[in-house]
Amino acid sequence: MPKITFMGAGSTVFAKNVLGDSMLTPSLAQSTIALYDIDPKRLEESYLMLSAINNNLGNQAKIEKYCGVENRKDALRGANYVVNAIQVGLYEPCTVTDFEVPKKYGLRQTIADTLGIGGIFRALRTIPVMMDFAHDMEEVCPDAWFLNYTNPMAMLSGAMQRFTGIKTVGLCHSVQVCAKKLLSNVGMEYDDQIQWKIAGINHQAWLLEISKNGVDLYPEIKRRAAGITEKHDDMVRMEIMKRFGYYVTESSEHNAEYMPYFIKDKYPELIDRFNIPLDEYPRRCVNQIARWEKQRDELTKDPHLTHERTHEYASYIMEAMETNKPYKIGGNVINNGLITNLPRNACVEVPCLVDASGVTPCYIGDLPEQCAAMNRTNINVQLLTIEAAMTLKKDYIYQAAMMDPHCQSELSIDDIVSLCDDLIEAHEGWLPRYN
Repeated sequence: MPKITFMGAGSTVFAKNVLGDSMLTPSLAQSTIALYDIDPKRLEESYLMLSAINNNLGNQAKIEKYCGVENRKDALRGANYVVNAIQVGLYEPCTVTDFEVPKKYGLRQTIADTLGIGGIFRALRTIPVMMDFAHDMEEVCPDAWFLNYTNPMAMLSGAMQRFTGIKTVGLCHSVQVCAKKLLSNVGMEYDDQIQWKIAGINHQAWLLEISKNGVDLYPEIKRRAAGITEKHDDMVRMEIMKRFGYYVTESSEHNAEYMPYFIKDKYPELIDRFNIPLDEYPRRCVNQIARWEKQRDELTKDPHLTHERTHEYASYIMEAMETNKPYKIGGNVINNGLITNLPRNACVEVPCLVDASGVTPCYIGDLPEQCAAMNRTNINVQLLTIEAAMTLKKDYIYQAAMMDPHCQSELSIDDIVSLCDDLIEAHEGWLPRYN
């Protein structure tokens, strides 16, 4: 039976979904599940919760817990699958830092976990930890698959794929729900007859095709979208579709900060016009912490706790690898010519087939040129950030920020450099020393 190691097991609700799903999957039900975290309290809460679910499913799985860096190798030893859900620096202090320091320069953000100055520094503090995981894995479980759920997805997965020997795929929810969300927005039904194709980069992949019974649905979608006059929560993506021709996978609050058009100090009316929720991620963090306080007893002290299998990719991927029954995902992998008009060393999001041989990505060819052009503005930042993390050269941090669409549309070069210096200082203890 396989061993599944969950890194960041203190993410209790997500651990419930991924590992609860695994316990409900026949080929995974008798797995050894190793929970790893550096927070003993959150680790114990997840252990109690998963033990209750396991008990109510007949105690087929073996659940172990490991706390602290000194026990990390033991958690990983002999693993077949490693699920990564860590957040280095947590909401406090690091997420707060990512938002508050840029505000001093007039730079406002919504989510700050994928691109922008917040995404850059989230990557810089996370990549070194991921490299430590990889070095341990190369020693104690070199053949394991690393299933990465942590953002910034393209930067972290790309660093693992290019600079380690660990088999890595990045996983995100946005591909799974993209077509359904778009059809819902325009009042059209989603059913099993809907066919779609998505490719690009994480959080900015493009719905290239959407059809039903061979009929292209885009003309009707765009006709209906043009008639929507009331405000709603997806106005940025609708504008992107109007201007670039294709709907993009990740939400409007995310995409508002991946482009230079929507959050602009010179045009404050755009925030209201496109219904953009500034400081959205800090709000979510505060609400999530409050929600957990209410959920804690329900999830950790209920001996009758049950679970229903979710649509998270992880258990389906592991099942496909264990049973050799193919499963299709949207995965984040190194490009290597899959999308021919994006850089080969970029981490791209494309359809992938999963079976006992692993993850096999699909060839896409050229994206529509305007879509590839937009992706490249984001890829520039991703590649330079990875370069900074792997070389520890401060100039690459500056250059990543200089190439960021949001930073370069709002700040001068001098201000960008000064902002980076302030963030490096504010991250003392969370970053390695840069030259």
